[in-house]
Amino acid sequence: MTAAHSNGSSDYRFVTYEELDGGTIVRILLNRPKTRNAQSRGLLVELDEAFMRAERDDNVRVVILGGAGPMFSSGHDIGSAESRAEYGPGPDQHPTTKINGGSRTGIEKMMLQEWHYFFENTRRWRNLRKITIAQVHGTVYAAGLMLMWACDLIVADEDVRFADVVGTRLGMCGVEYFGHPWEFGPRKAKELLLTGDSIDVHEAHRLGMVSKVFAPDRLADDTLALARRIAQLPTMAALLIKESVNQTVDNMGFYNSLNACFTLHELNHAHWSNETKGQSIVATPEHGVPDWRTAPPVKPALKDVAEAPAP
Repeated sequence: MTAAHSNGSSDYRFVTYEELDGGTIVRILLNRPKTRNAQSRGLLVELDEAFMRAERDDNVRVVILGGAGPMFSSGHDIGSAESRAEYGPGPDQHPTTKINGGSRTGIEKMMLQEWHYFFENTRRWRNLRKITIAQVHGTVYAAGLMLMWACDLIVADEDVRFADVVGTRLGMCGVEYFGHPWEFGPRKAKELLLTGDSIDVHEAHRLGMVSKVFAPDRLADDTLALARRIAQLPTMAALLIKESVNQTVDNMGFYNSLNACFTLHELNHAHWSNETKGQSIVATPEHGVPDWRTAPPVKPALKDVAEAPAP
């Protein structure tokens, strides 16, 4: 990390908040390295608080979002003891599981909770009144894509791979914030979701999803250099550039598409809840998918074979 930070690094448990260059740049890091930054409820709520803190601060011009440890984010936390405890009941139950639909039952409860904490929060971060840069490393799968896609720019190290495996491992039609056709392109999105295969960072750059590819040992410093360059732009110009592009894709259907596909995502959950008689909101091995905890490694999407050989 650079020596340019100031003003302490964190007031949070699951994220760090670091002010750089006199506070004109903020670097937020997901900070659950033992779980590869899996997105527990506590992490998501703190991330929202950190983003809103940066938005309130008129001195901030650029926000960098990265992850501590070996991976940017492994996606939703659906297995750790800490995450299970958050949903209670018990002393470690997170307070947000009792509001925003948390006191309802069945699919209504799940839909309201996921709308607030997986969907609308991601869209709120996408519309943050600052320029945001995702600084990603490791493998970026499933809900890790959501966090990354919420940012204005994405930079990655040379070893990064991207995939959404929820179709092939959970029987789901993608994550809650369904940016896939906009980020991968329609046919590539179908291919990757139907196979669970991955693309490397160079293919992602060719598709326009990734802006810069940096050496792993230069990722933090080179991302900061890019942020410093952007921070020199007048804030009004930067905001209106962001808003012009966002409004353009919203007028092309992005906003309405997100709403529609979130509803389809909840329908998919309802299907599996019905099929499993309320025991699971995703597909289980008897429905033809592998157990996600022991699933085989993700394979790369290769243009000249139906399936890449096992690694």
